[in-house]
Amino acid sequence: MGTKITPYEDKNSSKKEQVAEMFDNISGKYDFLNHFLSAGIEKRWRKKAIKMLEPHGPKKILDLATGTADFAIAALKLNPDHITGIDISEGMLSQGRLKLTKKKIDDKITLQYGDSENLPFEDNTFDALTVGFGVRNYEHLENGLTEMLRVLKPNGVLVILEFSKPKNFPAKQFFSFYNNRLLPLIGKTVSKDPRAYTYLPESIAAFPEGEDFIGILKKVGYLRCEQKKVSGGVASIYIGQK
Repeated sequence: MGTKITPYEDKNSSKKEQVAEMFDNISGKYDFLNHFLSAGIEKRWRKKAIKMLEPHGPKKILDLATGTADFAIAALKLNPDHITGIDISEGMLSQGRLKLTKKKIDDKITLQYGDSENLPFEDNTFDALTVGFGVRNYEHLENGLTEMLRVLKPNGVLVILEFSKPKNFPAKQFFSFYNNRLLPLIGKTVSKDPRAYTYLPESIAAFPEGEDFIGILKKVGYLRCEQKKVSGGVASIYIGQK
């Protein structure tokens, strides 16, 4: 399953509580840093992930770990009836709501507090689930994936976009330098949270990617699971079905 990595060394709080605190701390600078540090490449990754949902024509979508709602906004291309975004960070949700209001799409996307391991929805509610860079932050990965499966309709589709570890030159070497040296330095300077952008590479290193993650998806009950690597394996798109 991988080593349990937490944002802070506070032994008196859970990983879930620490993740919420971390994102609350960086929420004001999150969009700027995310787009700047990735040079916008994550937008192309989200587009590819959304394109994989097009053949299924989902009308009711749940975006988990929605943050500031970028994945939910990208999913509007699917022309769903409605999208619900959930997150455990009220700071991120506040930034997301401001963005939706500014774009005048707050009638199409609803953002609310929600715990991926204890979802406030009935069984078989959603046609599709999306998660962008969120599952590695789950306190109990299998519990979260099982709970997500519960709220997915039969034949519904799950799409997860998550960082992975490139194996080949030069992507492997560049990714290692960027993640372990450059990212923490820039993130610390701009976000003012010394741990937020050192936790990121640590959580990527500990995450059970590739076939290991596919195995977990199958174990909890997802069918027709696949992995599509993007940008030389810097990230992966996983898809599964109920």
